[in-house]
Amino acid sequence: MDQETKHGVIERKKEIPIIRLLVVPHRSNDLTVSYPAFGTNDFRTNIEEMQKSYSHPVTGKGISFREPTTSESISAAAYDFGNLAKPQIFDPRWLQLGFIVRTAEGVFANPPKNSERNPVTDEKTLKSMLNNAKKENGIWLLPNDFGFAPYETFQQGVQDCDSFTESGLARLLEHTEEKAAGSLREIASPKFYKRGINVFGFDSVKEPVLRVAGLASGRGLGDDGLDVVGYDFVDGGGGLAFGVLE
Repeated sequence: MDQETKHGVIERKKEIPIIRLLVVPHRSNDLTVSYPAFGTNDFRTNIEEMQKSYSHPVTGKGISFREPTTSESISAAAYDFGNLAKPQIFDPRWLQLGFIVRTAEGVFANPPKNSERNPVTDEKTLKSMLNNAKKENGIWLLPNDFGFAPYETFQQGVQDCDSFTESGLARLLEHTEEKAAGSLREIASPKFYKRGINVFGFDSVKEPVLRVAGLASGRGLGDDGLDVVGYDFVDGGGGLAFGVLE
């Protein structure tokens, strides 16, 4: 259109896409996430997609999403798992839970961000954050779902549902002070995974590495097993991730 004469073709403005939402229980509150999950992309790309502008499915107002913590991802996946996340995410692809940092002594989950909004990976800095923090059944749990589980609090390899959900790793990822990770217990139940759970990719490293923890069906144990992985690169793999409503 000619701005001076106001004559010419008027183009329709690109509409902000509408996105559906899923409301799930999360601890003592409700959590609202994108539905379906974002993907399939690497985790950083999925985060970039979350942060774009969308329209609320009811009000039409502009909304956006932020990256999830591992605990929020687990709550979103556990809701009606057999009908939603399992057939839609776990069976064909894999769910990106959130950032972890593997170190020589254990695993940090949901590390805080530095001034550039990147996850902190410096081991000395991360360890200093544990000072004066309360230790819960062998693991450290701090605000914002940040925590640490020493390698001696969990086992890798094939295990049953109870062994996994009572481990330090499961409780760290779900960020729970309870004896067992309840939402992960629902996901890892024998009614869904008769061959048990295979935990791998959480090996000790000489220098800290930033990775993405993930859950998937049918990788290491066939269709009847659940894989819990800790080796996925931040910029690799074709996974899906729930965005949390801002």
